[in-house]
Amino acid sequence: MTSAPLAARLNLPSGPLFFPVTAYGPDGSVDLDTYRTHVRRGVEAGAAAVFACCGTGEFHALTPEEFEACVRVAVEAAEGRVPVVAGAGYGTALAVRYARLAEAAGADGLLAMPPYLVVAGQDGLLRHYREIAAATALPVIVYQRDNAVFTPETVVGLARTDGIIGLKDGLGDLDLMQRVISAVRSEVPGDFLYFNGLPTAEQTQLAYRALGVTLYSSAVFCFAPEIALAFHQALRGGDDSTVEKLLDGFYRPFVELRAQGRGYAVALVKAGVRLRGLDVGEVRPPLHEPTGDHVKQLAEVIERGYALLEEAK
Repeated sequence: MTSAPLAARLNLPSGPLFFPVTAYGPDGSVDLDTYRTHVRRGVEAGAAAVFACCGTGEFHALTPEEFEACVRVAVEAAEGRVPVVAGAGYGTALAVRYARLAEAAGADGLLAMPPYLVVAGQDGLLRHYREIAAATALPVIVYQRDNAVFTPETVVGLARTDGIIGLKDGLGDLDLMQRVISAVRSEVPGDFLYFNGLPTAEQTQLAYRALGVTLYSSAVFCFAPEIALAFHQALRGGDDSTVEKLLDGFYRPFVELRAQGRGYAVALVKAGVRLRGLDVGEVRPPLHEPTGDHVKQLAEVIERGYALLEEAK
């Protein structure tokens, strides 16, 4: 764990936020050496932070022991150059356990994912995340999606909670996000971080930027870091021409391909990493591998994306 406050380090992103896949060997066990290589390459390519063992990293498929080992390896691979944030989820007791494992492994913060299965009321959700935040000294980012959708009043409560520093939005309701941002700004002093956490967030980042949300997750960075970094730099620099070319020629075709299969938000990303030369293995059940034709289409989309970068030189 690094000494610099996580919020301050995330608030000035030098590059995309990197959500590495978890590598498995031929026998299906976690391949820590390949995972270390994957994380190290991402940091060296220009990632601003590593979000280890989160959605793209198949948090749901990892045992507590595998989770702790992966977070520890991610911290080692990052070498303090960028912060490492680890996932935490399931019911409150297990989420607290994962939070403490992440702290023991040296993580700089937590991404608290929705509780397992249940559809809870706002009071219960607030209590859940407050208990996670109280369990360790790690700052917490709360992930809004699926069965964890918050009213503006609840986000105000989260923002007032010691240790909770931000909200990652995977819902995509911009009206709700505007009301959340307004409520927190009006009622809670200080900075509260917001993240665009939709799958392939680049596709919607122009809209989120209009709300003042500049931080976003990038699964594409896993397999095409140069494309993700070029998009990030163009977006920050106001280079609308490059942004539009990458959206039209790479991101939209990728998103349309991703929509062809359930679980492709993870499985297609892992296939992309393999296509780029690093064998990170297949996804674990209940996810499944992309079809051969979809992998072929993915290779063509990636090739097209790199061709667009060459044209821009």
